[in-house]
Amino acid sequence: MQTTFSPAQLADPDTAESNRILRTCVHCGMCTATCPTFLLLGDELDSPRGRIYLIKDMLEGGQPATEQVVRHVDRCLSCLSCMTTCPSGVHYMHLVDHARAYIEQTYTRPWPERALRRVLSFVLPHPARFRLALVGAWFARPFARFVPGASLTAQRMRAMLRLAPASVPSPSAIERPRVHRAEGARRGRVGILMGCAQQVLAPSINEATIRLLTRMGIEVVVTKGQGCCGALDHHMGHHDPAMRLARANIAAWTAEIEGEGLDAIVVNASGCGTTLKDYGHMFREEPEAAAAARVASLAADITEVLTRFGYAPARAASGITVAYHAACSLQHGQKITAEPKALLKMAGFNVREPAEGHICCGSAGTYNILQPEIAGQLKARKQANIARTGAAVIASGNIGCLTQLGDGAMPAVHTVELLDWMAGGPEPAAVARARTAA
Repeated sequence: MQTTFSPAQLADPDTAESNRILRTCVHCGMCTATCPTFLLLGDELDSPRGRIYLIKDMLEGGQPATEQVVRHVDRCLSCLSCMTTCPSGVHYMHLVDHARAYIEQTYTRPWPERALRRVLSFVLPHPARFRLALVGAWFARPFARFVPGASLTAQRMRAMLRLAPASVPSPSAIERPRVHRAEGARRGRVGILMGCAQQVLAPSINEATIRLLTRMGIEVVVTKGQGCCGALDHHMGHHDPAMRLARANIAAWTAEIEGEGLDAIVVNASGCGTTLKDYGHMFREEPEAAAAARVASLAADITEVLTRFGYAPARAASGITVAYHAACSLQHGQKITAEPKALLKMAGFNVREPAEGHICCGSAGTYNILQPEIAGQLKARKQANIARTGAAVIASGNIGCLTQLGDGAMPAVHTVELLDWMAGGPEPAAVARARTAA
């Protein structure tokens, strides 16, 4: 693709990177075949190729974003399926992230939209605030169906209330800063991202991760000062808040790396993992560039770490059939496809993959709140494909996907919870409830 950025525009590092990305696109259109919004809406502007044209014109023109550009970029899930499909290696993730930041700088959204985005940014990355919000939502949840109107604001309000869990788990003691010692001889030492929304919605995931790793002889460090990875703000175009959150994590882990050292920084929420692995790019022009690149190089999904250290089950095979849902951020963002399935099979589960496994479930961070209609259609499509596998349990590696898909007939649990169970840990509560009901 030809571009016409001026030398002055290319002096900006983000514009220079976007220019490089744009020039790799050859207009082939293969990305349209795997783009969820194009499959649903059939609009070229809701495909990666169409959005690339819109973003190019917006950035080259140097003018404020238009309503049309904002509408179609907002509909993008950032599922990154297009990056897996693209034969030319177009790094769409960095391009759309730059476009979102540019939109937030140049476009004034309607006030309800601005207010909602500010609330999400204020609440979701902070566990104490999020927990308080969920308690309030729990009381309001029964009234979701009575929220009047068909406006987008009303749809979003109903979506938020529907997503609120039936109960809010108590905070877990294991999430406080401390060192969880390895059982037996120490084979490794890792940091762990405790996350933000996940530790409120499902603390059992972090508990299973730490239990399993320490049982395998791996010391797990919960560092003081770490918090949200910054992904939620980053993908809403909130550049400065995202960088502040990421900077705190880099400082916390750098102190640990330069102290006793770390073999890896374990991430068990794949959306966060994709962002952590991108810290080097995000901070390439910042004073922390070297430290950020070092943190990014150590970031690893829990399934990568379990594979590296030789996971082995301790219980007899359960015979349970598991539908493995590949989170987009894991399969497309991090290119991790084989490890989760291989570990589940090693643990004795019958693993089945639903049709259209490359298509997003519609969660995508805050997407199921901001774009509830499209997210609902993708959710229904995904749940129908999963049901056709005949599985008893859904396994996935991302809290957003688990929240999105777990309200159906089939329980949804994190892959690491199943692996921990088969290695001597407790049976996941959702599996136990399903087995009792059956």
